[in-house]
Amino acid sequence: MSEACPHSFDDQLLSGHLDHELTQAEEQQVRIHLEDCETCRALFGQLEQMRKASMSTPFATPDDEQWSEKPRTPSSRFFRGTGWILLLAWFIVSLGIAGWTFATEPGHPLIKLLVVSGLAGVGLLFVSVLLDRLRSAKTDRYRRVQK
Repeated sequence: MSEACPHSFDDQLLSGHLDHELTQAEEQQVRIHLEDCETCRALFGQLEQMRKASMSTPFATPDDEQWSEKPRTPSSRFFRGTGWILLLAWFIVSLGIAGWTFATEPGHPLIKLLVVSGLAGVGLLFVSVLLDRLRSAKTDRYRRVQK
């Protein structure tokens, strides 16, 4: 690549200009700058060449079976399904026993408060992330991409 811009121009705008992702004001700023700066014009030319080369490079598309994460045989499907069911049952029973023991055993109230508040904090963070992911999934333009 070429040297840095002598005018301290943000060269990330060049990439955004190339991909048509800039606002109208930013597009105008880039066009004006490219008229005056030989360094950035050369960099922009290199970026255009790389984009053309990458867009025209053929690649072999793997078949759908190679992308699938589903079990491929009936026995594999059976063992995976049974494993998930057993793991979920174990988790629910263990959580119930731990909760019952924690609630009924005598212990220092401060320790119980620390444990409950720590678990509640982790749970709230998980719910927060889950809600954000569900909200962004509605507008995710790549959600239907298979390959």
